[in-house]
Amino acid sequence: MSAAEIHPSAIVEEGAVLGQGVRIGPWCTVGANAVLEDGVQLVSHAVVDGRTRLGEGVTLMPFASVGLPPQDLKYKNEPTRLEIGARTLLREHATVHRGSVGGEGVTRIGADCLIMACAHVGHDCQLSHHVILANNVMLGGHVEIGDTVFVGGGAAVHQFVRIGRQSVVGGMSGVERDLIPYGACLGDRARLTGLNIIGLRRRGFEHSRILSLRALVADIFTGEGERADRLGPARARWGDDPAAAEILDFLTARSRRRFMGMRHHGAQNDEAAGEAA
Repeated sequence: MSAAEIHPSAIVEEGAVLGQGVRIGPWCTVGANAVLEDGVQLVSHAVVDGRTRLGEGVTLMPFASVGLPPQDLKYKNEPTRLEIGARTLLREHATVHRGSVGGEGVTRIGADCLIMACAHVGHDCQLSHHVILANNVMLGGHVEIGDTVFVGGGAAVHQFVRIGRQSVVGGMSGVERDLIPYGACLGDRARLTGLNIIGLRRRGFEHSRILSLRALVADIFTGEGERADRLGPARARWGDDPAAAEILDFLTARSRRRFMGMRHHGAQNDEAAGEAA
């Protein structure tokens, strides 16, 4: 790896830390508190502001901007942060804001994520690894997204929503409630349509195990009586499966939002929702 390569038109403020092999293209701006680890590439017209750390091999395509102040009227220039994990790619015009004092003070994006063109990640969001946000996705502040989640183009996610890992959000959906792990949702006011069948198959889940998870979800969301009363019996019946236990743990964890309910016809449409997304 060679030393950092900086285009003459770029502005890199004194104090910025640049790793080996960093490439900063034309008309980019890097702030004094930024840390760019080895192999980071800013293609052109990219902005890295605030206390921002870009992990090894992160790439910002033209006009991406990261680490700018949160869109929070309570923010008074406190020293909050942004962290982006290794090999994550931000496409054109993507925006990621640093944290606020109303949250943990840090926005995080994990490793090997893809943030497509014009997507926005709001302050204090916590994205895990291998997350894909398609074009024009909008995440409000404090959103939590688990591993290997796909969010379809144009979807909008309300602040404080949790999206469980290996789930899928259909394009143009409005997500205002928590989505369970391995779930699929769709709609302008998104509702659970079942499981992310395509994703489960790709990750090696056997057919019998998928059927068991479908039965668990159907029992929790469409069974008789109150949902809270069904969680204990469901854990006794299906809790030995790690994926089932993960879903049940998600449903019993504290949250600022309500859980996404299932459409009446959802059990028949989970695979279609995965294909549409």
